[in-house]
This record gives sequence, C-alpha cells and structure tokens, in this order.
Amino acid sequence: MNPDASERTRAEAPAKAKPIHEVRLGAIKAAVWKNETEGGPRYNVTFTRLYKEADQWRTTESFGRDDLLLLGKVADVAHTWICQQGQEEHAGANRAAATLPRASR
Repeated sequence: MNPDASERTRAEAPAKAKPIHEVRLGAIKAAVWKNETEGGPRYNVTFTRLYKEADQWRTTESFGRDDLLLLGKVADVAHTWICQQGQEEHAGANRAAATLPRASR
C-alpha cells in the first residue's frame, strides 16, 4: 500500500464520536452517550475498567467481584447526571413555551 494513501485515509476518516459526559471512580469509568431521536434525546452508558499491563494502560468491559460495588456507584452517578439533563431540557422547553405569544399556544 502506498504510504501517502494511508495518510490520506487517516486524515479523511471521520472523527470518533466522544461521550457527552464521563464518570470515573477509581478504575471504573462510565461514558454517557447522547443520541438525538424524534422523541427527544436518549442517553446510553458504557462501562469500562482500567488496568495496567506491563507499562501500558488498557481497558476491559469485564468486572470482578471486587469491582461490582464501585460499578454500581458509577452507574448511580451516571444515572443522576442523565436525570438532571432531562430536567434541564424540560425546564428549557417550558421557558421557551412561556415566551410564545398567547395566540401561538
């Protein structure tokens, strides 16, 4: 393969999507993803555990017995953050509706 072609391919590749929010406690991390739908935003969460192998940090989606309580706490914090987003979006929609002229409501 031509080295110039592979450089061009990497440069043209779309940027990786990034989570809208992250929660990390110790080695456990939650990434919150926002998906816009016709019915409004929907949130999904992925969980990973960080660990060090030799001199490199790696991630896994596997959790041991001793990780589970912390995983639950990270899930709780992510859930709270998502609920707060829904409340803020709902409050913003109510403020926008309140500024409409009465005939438009």
